Amino acid sequence: MRDFLPSDVRKREYVIGVIKSVYRSYGFEPVETPAIENIETLMGKYGEEGNQLIFKILKRGEKLDGSLTADAKAGLTDLALRYDLTVPLARVVANYRNDLPKFFKRYQIQPVWRADRPARGRFREFYQCDVDAIGSASMVVEAEIIGAAIRILESLGFDDFTVRINHRALLSQMVAKAGIANEVDALVALDKLDKIGTEGVVKELAARGITEESANKFLGSVTGTTSFPDLDRVLELCASPRVKIDPSLARGLSYYTGTIMEINVPDLAGSLGGGGRYDGLIGMFGKEQIPACGFSLGLERILVVMDERGMFPPEIAQSAAADVLVTIWSDETAAESLKLAQDLRSSALRVTVYPEPDKLGKQLKYADSIGVPVVCMLGESEIADGNVTIKDLNTGEQATVARAEAASRIAGES
Repeated sequence: MRDFLPSDVRKREYVIGVIKSVYRSYGFEPVETPAIENIETLMGKYGEEGNQLIFKILKRGEKLDGSLTADAKAGLTDLALRYDLTVPLARVVANYRNDLPKFFKRYQIQPVWRADRPARGRFREFYQCDVDAIGSASMVVEAEIIGAAIRILESLGFDDFTVRINHRALLSQMVAKAGIANEVDALVALDKLDKIGTEGVVKELAARGITEESANKFLGSVTGTTSFPDLDRVLELCASPRVKIDPSLARGLSYYTGTIMEINVPDLAGSLGGGGRYDGLIGMFGKEQIPACGFSLGLERILVVMDERGMFPPEIAQSAAADVLVTIWSDETAAESLKLAQDLRSSALRVTVYPEPDKLGKQLKYADSIGVPVVCMLGESEIADGNVTIKDLNTGEQATVARAEAASRIAGES
């Protein structure tokens, strides 16, 4: 978990702004959910490894004391920090189904928490940028979601990413043909293929009681498959060379039921985002089984790659706190400096005021140190004449103009 300094927040806001703009252009609406869920809402939805990464919250006050005296080994938690945004969405849709349209499209950008080992682009608190379409089993849903993700990354400047797709039914067929009884174990191991390689997956399967012969047969079918009807339809609808079938793609979350998706770039282990169809999840929270499909972009990983590649526009990467700094000549003139600052802000300029009387050289040096390009100097003579002296720190040029003309003069210079 991290602190974010101004430059970090500016970059995050820029990326989130692009993501929101694209999601809205596809007709998705915003939703937010609490950081905390009932623990039974989350447990059992993410598979064995996912359950171990959920941040559980101890019962509070008298409830905790009572649990300790009654049974010190169980029942100490009743709430948890949300692990992702998909399960909370399923709960929301089940609870508010009558208030939502038949085909409900939502985006959600909020932090989630996982008790994971930190690594490059992987943190215990991180933002997910989710988009989901509820109510239709049509492959058009997958195509639109993939299209939105592609448009976002292209808008951010990515040009070397691949959208890998696979299908849970295809994986189930390959597991069965290999004679592996425990599909969950097979897929959890396969999900690590890009991290530990073929030999590592074979060892992982062996540790889970799967023979080397079955493991090799399974991996052989993974590398030998090139087509599947639903996936072929998604490729047709997407009509993008970035989208490719990859039978080795597993994605470890147990709630997926159909198409699964993941986006990768060459210089990042892991993915920039992933998702899939989860037609059985919403029914766990209500009486009705409702088809659903979604995708999640990993904001932190996108930021890591963009930072390392220098992909942020100069105005974002090198943005100053303000367009203008107004000086203070003395305690007696401070009120006039504040008034000038307000007038300039009325013209949509970002204005900061040096907070105390000081030598002019120090005030100019401070403005330069924080990247503010223009300084408005307001001394006793300027106040008396109704003027202001404007100095461009980039060129060193300065001019004295009427205060009423200051904003237009600064805007022209910037």
